[in-house]
Amino acid sequence: MSSEAQQTAQERALDHVAGLASGPPLDPTLRVTLNFHPDRLLRGKPILDAMADDGVYRSQFVTGTSNGGLTAHPGGDRWRWESRIFDGSYDAAPTHERPVYGALNFRRRPTGAAPRFGSAHFRLTAETLARTTFCYPDSTLEPTDFGVAAGMGLIEVALADHQDVLDDCIEAHVHGPVQLRRHAEALVLDPCFRGTSVEASALRLGCEVEWHRGFRLTVGELRRHPAYRGQEYVDLGARIAIDGALDPRIVGDAARTGLYDPQAVKKVWHYLARFGAPASAGR
Repeated sequence: MSSEAQQTAQERALDHVAGLASGPPLDPTLRVTLNFHPDRLLRGKPILDAMADDGVYRSQFVTGTSNGGLTAHPGGDRWRWESRIFDGSYDAAPTHERPVYGALNFRRRPTGAAPRFGSAHFRLTAETLARTTFCYPDSTLEPTDFGVAAGMGLIEVALADHQDVLDDCIEAHVHGPVQLRRHAEALVLDPCFRGTSVEASALRLGCEVEWHRGFRLTVGELRRHPAYRGQEYVDLGARIAIDGALDPRIVGDAARTGLYDPQAVKKVWHYLARFGAPASAGR
């Protein structure tokens, strides 16, 4: 590799994390997935239309949106976590050079590795693995265990841990551009979006469109778990349900009305993702 002075921010970050990683090489048949909600808006525009027009999957630093916390700005938590993990490699870099976040689908779930962040996911190509770094647990918890494709001891660590399904993720950071036509094997959608504008927009992306078996949660099952996120979110989920059930389209429609606290709708989604996942998407 080039000398340190000539290295890009991505190369410096990859080298730094490689020095912290250990373990056997990553199974090349595993994939990184980028979970997100495909029916949300980006600056007032349907997110898949924005992606189709741009052709690139952008980081929170560029989009200003997230299905987690919104802290991607200088001095914010996301900025600080990246500075720590990548040894300051991106501190002075343009925002578009920063990595995009996903998760390693080491459990090979058809709904993607991190459904906490959305019902849909891009499944990235094997080529992207060589420029991806990994940590466990999530970077918000300031992890000390790291991995790269050449040294991936994190799967053993994650398998030995016993986390809730929504927290059971090996976080992935893809360094360099994610061009959807080149670097996405497929966009995998929930079947509740068949025949909708979401499907029509997805077909413009230039990658394959696939379907998983679908998230669906009845109000009866929802009411069995008040302690998971809280009774107020159970009540909200029951209020927005249609015909006694929730699916990603129903939750997305509620989110876009602007009538509900976005953080509250996010908690309803957590219920759906946790207790309404298709049976084959569990452990």
